Amino acid sequence: MTLKPDHAAVFSPPVGGGRFAAGEDPAKRQQILAGAKRVFMKMGFDAASMNDVTREAGVSKGTLYVYFTNKEELFSAMIENERAAFMAAVRTALAEHDDPESGLYEFGISFVTHMTDEKVISAMRTVLGVRDRMPVLCQRFFKGPVNLRTIMREFLEQHIAGGRLEIDDIDLAAGQFLDLASGSFFKLRLFGSMEEPPTREEIDRVIRGAIKVFMAAYGVRRHETA
Repeated sequence: MTLKPDHAAVFSPPVGGGRFAAGEDPAKRQQILAGAKRVFMKMGFDAASMNDVTREAGVSKGTLYVYFTNKEELFSAMIENERAAFMAAVRTALAEHDDPESGLYEFGISFVTHMTDEKVISAMRTVLGVRDRMPVLCQRFFKGPVNLRTIMREFLEQHIAGGRLEIDDIDLAAGQFLDLASGSFFKLRLFGSMEEPPTREEIDRVIRGAIKVFMAAYGVRRHETA
C-alpha cells in the first residue's frame, strides 16, 4: 500500500521540535528529486524503477512513497523542478539588463546553451517518448503556465513601455526571437543530427545575428533614420 503525499503542505514549516511532518521536508524532497534525475537521465523512464531511485537518493522505500505515490508522479515532479529552475535563471538573466540588446544576448546564450545540453536533450526525448501515456506532462513541459514565451513577452513589454522597442504583436515577436536564437541547433540535437552541443563561438554568432535581425525590425532607432 502506498501513501498519497499532501503536496500542498510540502513546504510547510516544521512542526514542534524543529522537525518536519512526514512528506513535508523540502530538503528531503530535493534529495529524492536529485536522485531521480540521475536515475531517469541514465536509464530512461521505462527502465527506471522506484527501487533504483531509493538506492540513488539514499532513502528508504517508505520515505520515497511518502513524497511520491508512483514513478509517473516522481518523473513529473523531477521535470517540473528542472523546468522551474531554468525559467528562474532565464528571468534573472533578462532582468539584469536595462538595454534590450544586452538582455536578449544573455537570454539567447542561456537559452541555447541549456536547450542543447545533453541532459536536457535526453529529458526532452524522454518526455516525448511518454507523451501518449502522460499527455498532461508534455503539455506542461512544452507550454506550462510560465514558459519561455511568457518570460520573453514580459521582457518585451518592459522595453516597449520604456520606449526602446516598438512592437504591435508581442506574442509574434517573442516567438520570432526564440526561433531566431535557437537557429537549427535544437532540432539537430533533438533528432540526433548533431552529436555534440554547439560551441560557445557558434552560439555567439547565431545570437548576435538574431539580435541584429530582431532590433532591425523592432528597435526604435529604425524610426530615427527613416
